[in-house]
Amino acid sequence: MEQYDSSRRDFLKMLAAAPMVAQFPGLLARADVGLPRFKDDHMSVSARIKAALESSSWIRRMFEEGAELKARLGPEQVCDFTLGNPDLEPPPRFKEELLAAAQDPHPGLHAYMPNAGLAGPRHALAEHLSRLHQMHFQTDDIILTCGAAGALNVILKALLDPGDEVVIFAPYFPEYLFYADNHGGTPRVVETDDLFQLDLSLLSAAMSPRTRAVIINSPNNPTGQVYEAATLKELGRFLTHHAGRHGQPVFLVTDEPYRRLLYDGLTLPSVFEAYPNTLLATSFSKDLSIPGERLGYAAVSPQATGRGELAAGMVLANRILGFVNAPALMQRVVARLLEVSVDTTPYTRRRELFCDLLTQAGYDFFKPKGAFYLFPKAPGGDDLAFVARLKQENILAVPGRGFGRPGYFRLAFCVPEKVIERAAPGFTRAARG
Repeated sequence: MEQYDSSRRDFLKMLAAAPMVAQFPGLLARADVGLPRFKDDHMSVSARIKAALESSSWIRRMFEEGAELKARLGPEQVCDFTLGNPDLEPPPRFKEELLAAAQDPHPGLHAYMPNAGLAGPRHALAEHLSRLHQMHFQTDDIILTCGAAGALNVILKALLDPGDEVVIFAPYFPEYLFYADNHGGTPRVVETDDLFQLDLSLLSAAMSPRTRAVIINSPNNPTGQVYEAATLKELGRFLTHHAGRHGQPVFLVTDEPYRRLLYDGLTLPSVFEAYPNTLLATSFSKDLSIPGERLGYAAVSPQATGRGELAAGMVLANRILGFVNAPALMQRVVARLLEVSVDTTPYTRRRELFCDLLTQAGYDFFKPKGAFYLFPKAPGGDDLAFVARLKQENILAVPGRGFGRPGYFRLAFCVPEKVIERAAPGFTRAARG
């Protein structure tokens, strides 16, 4: 037993030195409690991954608890709002193009390809972005990737040296922290205001000579906030000034998988127009409702500093990270669907239904402008306690601390309307305590 205790102490000392631990207060205590109590001089995974396992994904944790609850009570008795997994079927055109691509008789369609992806789909995307942003994108500005997650990792791999800093705005998609850490970066979390808008005074305090990238996500997961053109231009001016002071460009990385999921007649302003050193990461997961097909892309602004070198670095990253490549069949399919998206009418109806429900039950929340999430304040202020109270009502939500904002909780409304309606009495009872 003494030998085990010594190994345990050595592990905790090693864990304390892991870069990710600083991002998650209380992690060491949870890791200590979670250690297996048996004699073993070895750990199965690295301290870095152990830290990530202990801290990561409240979304996944709640999903697993939900699976247990559904197995015990039956799926129809549980109202699960944890996962942002679009439930709408892809547009009919998607299946038509998929069948046509699968039946194409030309040889070599499933062979290796350039590391940036097939030239035809990349050219089609360059023309699409040129029309959308009113500037000239070239085929070489586009790198096809395994989803937006692949695009973000390709971008950060190309940009970061060890110790470089990546600014992330809270509330945030939790994987951003890990993506930065994957490539030796240090995440710097900056709070947004009560309406989840950018606060440049807080951003200014977080910037340093080592700041290499700033990630924004609009429409935002988990809040549904959308940044206006004036906000983006102000951010662009700020980053230009900061880069001028320190003699090194700061890249604005815009994560836009929800670009077409907008409400109330909104359109998404161009980040490329607001700031020259912009890099886009996005996917077809939400606008075509095909998250399982894992297709996205990264794009370099035609105005970016070192445009050619940036694109070349991202192409190399696409290869050496092991993605090589985004699925060939899907590349050919979506190249013919760049102006097509799912009908967002069901999401609009669900948003209204959910907002009415929460208003009547007395919740304090921001009405989302895009995406398919609500991020209300937790009654009583303790998001963990309130999510536990919802679970007693067979309602599953994700605590806000998983997104860097304790005191809130996230609800995904990419679920059938009957699920929202069934949950209404439980939300009312939970709010009353």
